[in-house]
Amino acid sequence: MGCILWSSRLVCSAHQMYMQPLLKLVRNEETSFFWTIKKDAINYHNLHCDQMLNHYAKTGSFTTKIGLCLNLRNLPWYVPANPNTFFPRCYGICMDDEKHDFIEDFRNTAACSILKWVISLNACDKKTQKSKGKINKEDVGQKKDPVDSDEKEIKQLPGKLIDMACQVCETYLGQMEHEDIDTAMDASAVLSEEEWKDLIEQYYCLIHEGAVICSARNYITQCQKILSKIMSTNPQQDIDGNHNIWIIKPGAKSRGREIVCKNRLDDILKLVEATDQFPVKDHKWVVQKYIETPLLIYDTKFDIRQWFLVTDWNPLTIWFYKESYLRFSTQRFSLDNLDSSIHLCNNSIQKHYKNAADRNPLLPWHNMWTSTKFQEYLQKRGRGNMWRNVIYPSMKKAITYTMRMAQESVEARKSSFELYGADFILGEDFKPWLIEINTSPTMFPSTPVTAELCAQVQEDTIKLVTEKKRDKNWDTGKFELLWRQPLLDLPPFNVTDLFVEGVGIKRSRQKAAPITNFNFLDTLARIPQTTEYAAPNHEKQGESIGTVNNKQNIKMKIEKAIFCTLPKPLKRPPGKSCKVRDAHVKSTGHIDFPSLVLQPTQSITEMKHVQYINKAKGITDSSFHRVNQTASTFQNMNPLDWPLLQPSKISGLQNSNKKIPCLVCGDTFQLEKTCKHCSSFCATVLQGSSYLPMNDCSTPEKKVTSNKITVHSNVFPENI
Repeated sequence: MGCILWSSRLVCSAHQMYMQPLLKLVRNEETSFFWTIKKDAINYHNLHCDQMLNHYAKTGSFTTKIGLCLNLRNLPWYVPANPNTFFPRCYGICMDDEKHDFIEDFRNTAACSILKWVISLNACDKKTQKSKGKINKEDVGQKKDPVDSDEKEIKQLPGKLIDMACQVCETYLGQMEHEDIDTAMDASAVLSEEEWKDLIEQYYCLIHEGAVICSARNYITQCQKILSKIMSTNPQQDIDGNHNIWIIKPGAKSRGREIVCKNRLDDILKLVEATDQFPVKDHKWVVQKYIETPLLIYDTKFDIRQWFLVTDWNPLTIWFYKESYLRFSTQRFSLDNLDSSIHLCNNSIQKHYKNAADRNPLLPWHNMWTSTKFQEYLQKRGRGNMWRNVIYPSMKKAITYTMRMAQESVEARKSSFELYGADFILGEDFKPWLIEINTSPTMFPSTPVTAELCAQVQEDTIKLVTEKKRDKNWDTGKFELLWRQPLLDLPPFNVTDLFVEGVGIKRSRQKAAPITNFNFLDTLARIPQTTEYAAPNHEKQGESIGTVNNKQNIKMKIEKAIFCTLPKPLKRPPGKSCKVRDAHVKSTGHIDFPSLVLQPTQSITEMKHVQYINKAKGITDSSFHRVNQTASTFQNMNPLDWPLLQPSKISGLQNSNKKIPCLVCGDTFQLEKTCKHCSSFCATVLQGSSYLPMNDCSTPEKKVTSNKITVHSNVFPENI
């Protein structure tokens, strides 16, 4: 036997009297369905997996005003959408960074309002001309009393105010277009603090006190160009208006408690300051831009309460209720009076006020309409398609975006569900703006509208969450599926279980001794214009060089020269990759190297002399220039003769059994074997038409075959 624990505002004292006997019968039964107002009433950790609860944990990211304010900015990370297109900009004013951003936003909005005031002069001129014409006809022949004239009381402001406002708006436009991305933070200050103070004070006089600017008409074209650019980049420019009104809310309270509207910067900052009496205000207040151009019905402001239901967070499943209701204020709309009875449509606030005597009699006495009634109102005025094409789909989109943003922060429990109430305000263009999302929306039958709709939405909610597991074709009432996300494969570990694993780099056991006194200057820089290399001193062709120590200097005798061409760059064989392999020893295959041309060496002075002569004759030798550049890199090294093996007459290497010197440690070793002391190979071995470059870190393995040398090393790429 199942039991339902019901705790709702719908249960009155009379119902509780009749339910007492029923509660005694089921007091020993295990509850299978919980519906509570407060989340803390039941510890969901102690519930079984099949016990249902109408709450989720950790939903403060979107059900509190401060959570929605701060977290909705992260929407572009989850959905390719801009939150400024459906959520009025908001700041956590008790935080230092947020407070600075709000002050900058307030100032920029004031500057834009000055430009809007200038543009509005065109419309005002037409109205004033008509009114002046009527007054002149009535007052013909009458003298005007100077005492009754208001011209002396009107304060005149300088045209410099418009110049400063245009400068601020142009900088603000550059920030929205990210033109200041490479600009220092200090350089972004357009005006000094004194200039800002003067601008804000003059703005108050212009907008709130009726001051004028005599030369304002000269700036109409300039202001129109700037404002048109701002409106194309700022999606909230239409709702800003001219009065710069902001609404201040406590970060985590509901039912309109302590919500006020202000239009002066000093009043807003003083309101949220922490004092000795109220020290807990920090990090709890938000400031949101007030929509100054709302859609009005019979000159009265209203908002929309829209229900939606979340039955699962993975996969995210959202149900949208087809019926909603409108809440009207008791007073006529006006921006000159910031009283809560005019601007806050919450029923918990409006129930304390009486309907104004000058209200339109077509408005309901209980200040509520159903969405069906609202559609009929739009249909009579030729705007019936606005609900179907603009309002209804835009509200769906805003709720979907917000839930997808909050999906990661909510603690998803499979047997839970939750009904939320979202508040929207329509702009003059019928575009809905999300104001806040409430958990545990009120179900009290305060009016005939809520008495009908609240009971219906609760019944449809219970049907949907209890019967969906039994029957796929269950009755969902007026709920329609808004979003069902594919099932996400979550990682089988927590974030705290993540770790980093890597492999260390192994160093070679034996290191080659560094060459500190090796110099290519004596050999490379002596190459003449024909790019010819000098042959070393050999008494007989084919005889190898004897042992050479790094402290000895071998005299080079220019006796014979053997001519060969420079090595040409190797071409990549077909089907081979150009990726360099720096792993273990791998064979690079057979590589053919062209022969070199060797000539007697020349001194550096001779080479410079030849180069100077060629320059005088207009002859340039790129080969010499390249060799000279190569030689110049070794000018700081100690000189050491570079012994080269004499090319053999027969292809291949000759006298391989004889020992040759090691250019690293000075010891001798056989040609086909490495040095026993330093495990290194010769720097460069020239023999016949082939040579073998040096590898200073590993021991190459070679195989002599005809004119080809097969090299195994980890420094050669597969293709050069």
